[in-house]
Amino acid sequence: MGRITLKEVTKSFGTVEVIKPINLEIEDGEFVVFVGPSGCGKSTLLRLIAGLEDVTSGHIEINGTDATAIPPAKRGLAMVFQSYALYPHMSVRKNIAFPLKMAGVDKTEINRKVDEAARVLNLSDYIDRRPGQLSGGQRQRVAIGRAIVREPDAFLFDEPLSNLDAALRGNMRLEISELHQTLATTMIYVTHDQVEAMTMANKIVVLRDGIIEQVGAPIDLYKNPRNLFVAEFIGSPKMNIIKGDAATELGAPTVGIRPEHLEVSKTKGKWKGTVGVSEHLGSDTFLHIEAEGIGTVNVRADGEIDLHHGDVAWLTPQVDKLHRFDATGLAI
Repeated sequence: MGRITLKEVTKSFGTVEVIKPINLEIEDGEFVVFVGPSGCGKSTLLRLIAGLEDVTSGHIEINGTDATAIPPAKRGLAMVFQSYALYPHMSVRKNIAFPLKMAGVDKTEINRKVDEAARVLNLSDYIDRRPGQLSGGQRQRVAIGRAIVREPDAFLFDEPLSNLDAALRGNMRLEISELHQTLATTMIYVTHDQVEAMTMANKIVVLRDGIIEQVGAPIDLYKNPRNLFVAEFIGSPKMNIIKGDAATELGAPTVGIRPEHLEVSKTKGKWKGTVGVSEHLGSDTFLHIEAEGIGTVNVRADGEIDLHHGDVAWLTPQVDKLHRFDATGLAI
């Protein structure tokens, strides 16, 4: 069981309230991602759940039990940090086994659990190597293995892929998602990368300035953002935001349209513009078009589109895909 409930949880450092009253339900077996810009409180919130920071007010329940005052080691949670924190003089086997050894687990049971974790994480061939002989991705898998053998109620990941290059990040993203399917254990994952959030989560929690802006499935947040902040934060490339007369013509003080929901033509359309930078990525081309009376608009087009820097282009938004916001930024 890995059900976690936050009830009116706050956290202050001195007079600064970094987590405002938060209520959140995390169901058993969910993959929940906390996402938001730097300083939004996502890592602090994770540390509150882990017990590494004291709650200023409110309660945290784990499987129906008030865990607010329970020490971190007794909460039944395992945390994987951005830093691998491996012992360089120990083999992979000994690194993974370390928490079990400290807990006084029988040696036969330790070996069984370590071998199983290594198998799940594709580390069996590296079990006798030391961390210095491993790649960054392999080291992170060892850190995850050390958490797996504890058989926790939930895994807590604090930006675990930040130290990896782009290719390794992509691979590890898939591996952690596959691990979630294999273990069927609750996972809470902190990142500032909304692509990681969209591809890994079955529930996203969007945070800003210590409050929850919106909670939901990735596709729900993408299609139905509650406000302008969520609309701009979720999605890559980000949503185009249009204000002024062009927005008023479409029925709201502010209108959003995603890059893939703009039709582009050389001959006709609603808005006239000039092509700036074109980013050709094979299957897709991202066009940055300076539209008259609007400003720069980003368009996702077919990879073989024949438009280049300086060309005139016409844009037409798909009306049924528009996002309208009132003067305060709330979705209409």
